[in-house]
Amino acid sequence: MITVETSNRSGVEVDEAAAAELARRVLASEEVTDGELGIVFVGPDEIRTLKREHLGVDEATDVLSFPLDGREELPAGIPRALGDVVLCPQVVGDEWHRPLVHGLLHLLGYDHGDEMKSRERAHAQR
Repeated sequence: MITVETSNRSGVEVDEAAAAELARRVLASEEVTDGELGIVFVGPDEIRTLKREHLGVDEATDVLSFPLDGREELPAGIPRALGDVVLCPQVVGDEWHRPLVHGLLHLLGYDHGDEMKSRERAHAQR
């Protein structure tokens, strides 16, 4: 079972339930059936601070991913701690779906490139 915790501290209204459902669908289609995920919506100042602290780039962005466990197999019954996807709705507007998918794919180990673009297109068509 995929457990998704959401939090909205962005200061704007966001459909957290829809974000959690999209995350569950993407993870299931990527054959992740058991795990824990956090989705956090933040404002532009907070995401800028996170990007500066973790990537050394001082600018706001649409999405950041913070993976926890690697892709290694865990013993049966232990959910994988996938990590957190942090989104800024003020940067992406109402179109947070694509950045959320992008962030989830990063949590699963995808890097920018053709394979990731292909997976993003596949999820956009669902």
